[in-house]
Amino acid sequence: MSDLVTGEAVVLDLQTAKLPSRALAILIDLLLEFAALIVTTIVLSVALIDLDRAAVAAVSLGLMVFFLVAVPVIVETLSHGRSLGKAALGLRVVRGDGGPVRFRHSLVRAGVGFFELITLVGCPAVITSALRTDGKRLGDVFAGTVVVRERAAAGGGTSVPLPPVHPQLLQSMGRELVAMDFSAVPEPLWLAIRQLLGRIGQLDPAVTHRMSVRLADDLSARTGLAVPPGLHPAAYLGAVLTERQRREWTRAQERQWQAAQAAQAAYAAQYPAQYPVQYPAAPAPAPEPQDARPVRVLGIPEAPAAPPAMPATPAPLSLDKPTAPPPPPASGFAPPA
Repeated sequence: MSDLVTGEAVVLDLQTAKLPSRALAILIDLLLEFAALIVTTIVLSVALIDLDRAAVAAVSLGLMVFFLVAVPVIVETLSHGRSLGKAALGLRVVRGDGGPVRFRHSLVRAGVGFFELITLVGCPAVITSALRTDGKRLGDVFAGTVVVRERAAAGGGTSVPLPPVHPQLLQSMGRELVAMDFSAVPEPLWLAIRQLLGRIGQLDPAVTHRMSVRLADDLSARTGLAVPPGLHPAAYLGAVLTERQRREWTRAQERQWQAAQAAQAAYAAQYPAQYPVQYPAAPAPAPEPQDARPVRVLGIPEAPAAPPAMPATPAPLSLDKPTAPPPPPASGFAPPA
């Protein structure tokens, strides 16, 4: 099942480009490249008329490499496999797994294509493409790419629109999705589901429905959760894939938290001065009762506390006439009158 929808298999179901369309696209690209090469060579020959023959040969060789090798690499890399000729005929270069081509793929295709299409006048490309069922030339074989048709032929298949997804159907699947066991689902099947859902806007609806049904049947057979009636298989695949990604994200968050806790504990053990051990505070002693008796210390009883002094009683006020002051002492000094 993984070989059925793994990028290239999905694209091959959309129809691989054959020799006539590929030859016409290559012819358009070569005409444009040679036209740009000739025009640039004429302009530089007029502008640099004083150059000697060696310099002219070096410039011509550099221009040829630039327009016949560098320009196709740049165009295919930036346009994700669509040159002007391929875009005109609805073709595209993709990787063997169905993904967009990168710089290394375009470089290998252009390098091999220079000898295959220009030096040998395209003879190896014609023979290889005619003998292979996928229409690959030598550049595609070495680069691991394939040319596919992006536009379906007129009247070549019925269009099956995607039905709208009712929210209650997805809500009814919530409890079953949480309890679903994914241990029996192999990784290639998850890869096929991701690639199908990632290309669902580029595929024909009939192809999308057919591939979704086959993948949904395989997935439900491994998980035990059948596709609910009335739910499109692509929506079922998206809901199950979302639940798997949610579980992976939760596990990743837990691992990150555990790693952070372990790192903090290791740092605290390495630098204890910055992370002192916090001991619990000792409980406060209970207050002694007021009528507690003295405690013997080393056999000597504590002296009882002295009773508090009673306040002095003030003398009563007298209403009698005060008596005369006592006579002064016999010292020869008389106070003033």
